[in-house]
Amino acid sequence: MSVLSSATSLTDPLAAKAATTIAYTDGACKGNPGAGGWGAHLIFSDGSTQDVYGGEAKTTNNRMELMGAIQAIEHSPAAHTLEIWTDSSYVQKGITEWVAGWKARGWKTASKKPVANQDLWQQLDNLCSKRDVSWHWVKGHAGHAGNEKADALANLGVHGSSADATDAKKKPHTDAVDAPAADDWLTNDPLGFNMMSDSFIDDMPMDDAKSSAAMHTSQPASTEVSMMDTPVTAKTVTADMDNETDSVPFDGDTSRANPHFKPLLPHPKHRHESNRQLIMDTETTGLDAQKGDRVIEVGIVELVGRRFTGEKLHVYINPERGMDEEVIRIHGISEAFLADKPVFADVAQSLYDFMYGAEVIAHNAPFDMSFLLMEFDRVGLHDFAASVQVTDSLWLAKQQYPGQKNTLDALVRRLNVGKQDRTFHGALLDSEILAEVYLAMTGGQVALAIEEDTQSEQGQSSHHHFAALADKLVRSSRDTHAHQDWFAKLSDDYPEIKAAMSQWSVAFE
Repeated sequence: MSVLSSATSLTDPLAAKAATTIAYTDGACKGNPGAGGWGAHLIFSDGSTQDVYGGEAKTTNNRMELMGAIQAIEHSPAAHTLEIWTDSSYVQKGITEWVAGWKARGWKTASKKPVANQDLWQQLDNLCSKRDVSWHWVKGHAGHAGNEKADALANLGVHGSSADATDAKKKPHTDAVDAPAADDWLTNDPLGFNMMSDSFIDDMPMDDAKSSAAMHTSQPASTEVSMMDTPVTAKTVTADMDNETDSVPFDGDTSRANPHFKPLLPHPKHRHESNRQLIMDTETTGLDAQKGDRVIEVGIVELVGRRFTGEKLHVYINPERGMDEEVIRIHGISEAFLADKPVFADVAQSLYDFMYGAEVIAHNAPFDMSFLLMEFDRVGLHDFAASVQVTDSLWLAKQQYPGQKNTLDALVRRLNVGKQDRTFHGALLDSEILAEVYLAMTGGQVALAIEEDTQSEQGQSSHHHFAALADKLVRSSRDTHAHQDWFAKLSDDYPEIKAAMSQWSVAFE
């Protein structure tokens, strides 16, 4: 048995592998304990697939995660290697790290308590002992195609927990999953941490249990907003604001009424970390916040120490006013799409909390900030400007590439990064692209673009001349000494080099 403990990105996570079955598994539970479901999406070596799912009327999230893995093994060919991808650290760590200690202690934890879910662990261990199984962890609900399929199946299992749906081994479901069930994935805890049972912590080795317990003793959410001087009367929208909508995947179509979008309004868990940067973009109803135009979309990508954390904020907002067709053609967001979305007051607190204390980076930042300041002022959050540090990436680009066109599209071409489809200028998409552009611009490299003619912002063609960049080249003393040492080693075998060394040393000074 082998294990990969981090989320490994496949070129195509749904592609078949020779002599290998790939299984994506997941579990879900409404209530924990409550109605639960498990699911497994299997990809066989010949490219065919099978979806199996089932559920129980009263169970726990951890049992369903285990059942997903068990069913994946039971439905896969024994002659082939099996890859299991799960978003459950409980399952992945349990079968690869903890199970040996449990067995050695007679299925007892380190604290001498019976191992929780012992029946399923024994079943899984027995199945694995007869198979070549590798275990892979993948971050849940992060857009991974295989994990999304397994999650959809598990949710079908929750709502299909009747006699004919729970016994998937006798009656496997092979129909395509057109839509996951009406479960709010934003509140479905994929790692089991939000509702982690004492038995889960008991099952962990002592070091893991201590770190997990510490996670649950963090300060309550109410202390997170204690720095605000101004009371806020606006309603706060949290991640479960869309419980009333179904969970059909959002197809990205903002040109029509489309109720399936779910806001991403994460808790700012990295707020107190140093060098936290938020790459932000907004879409608006027009160009002037002082003349009644409003914010209709906010997209944010989080970096800590110049590394992506995986945290994203994305919300569409009902502006409570109309838009001109010319504006809609730019961002592709229709009035019909925004009609059922929350107003700014509903998301203000979550947005404020997520951005508080960070460096906010935006392209033409004064534009975005003028709109956000106006919106926050409307709901009584008058100190927003003082709560963030703002960096304008457009200003940075103008300093680095004077006299050139420095739109986001121009920078994408110049720096050869962020080449996603930008038919419409969506806020989250633009933030993701800007993050790549910003990292490339500030990564210590000078983009010479010697062969590139570009249009300047005044419309005149400008060309990069290498001679004009000569003053940016700095001689490295480390490289110089390494060069000298290399010649010194050669001088013993080549008298000509040794004779010339005295002259070269002067040139190296």
